[in-house]
Amino acid sequence: MGTWQEHIDHVSAKGLLAKRLYVILTTPTGSLDALGEQLGAHLAYQKDLEARGVTFAAGPFADDAEAQWSGEGMIIVRAASLAEARAIADADPMHSSGVRRYRIRPWLLNEGSYTLTVRYSENFRHVD
Repeated sequence: MGTWQEHIDHVSAKGLLAKRLYVILTTPTGSLDALGEQLGAHLAYQKDLEARGVTFAAGPFADDAEAQWSGEGMIIVRAASLAEARAIADADPMHSSGVRRYRIRPWLLNEGSYTLTVRYSENFRHVD
């Protein structure tokens, strides 16, 4: 099947986006109460990553029935390498404190779209 880079080159040659990103799948190591203790520092870190253009997308998962928050989450980052993505994940207060563990998956964004609506006069913005 070839190397990861060969696959990226192949997909890119077909005209697809081939944007290399890293998905950090994060899960609690203990109680959800312990997560609450780190939430403020975690959100501040996430906002800083976003402001610096590192974060592509991030957020929590619900349980399979959409009934409650499962404690699991996903952070997609722009990084030059797996090692850089790991450093970003390691620096998250949730991970450095040990209340969450993570797994990183390299991801190739090929297809998709979004719609952005901005109405200046109403100070309105909406993303679909």
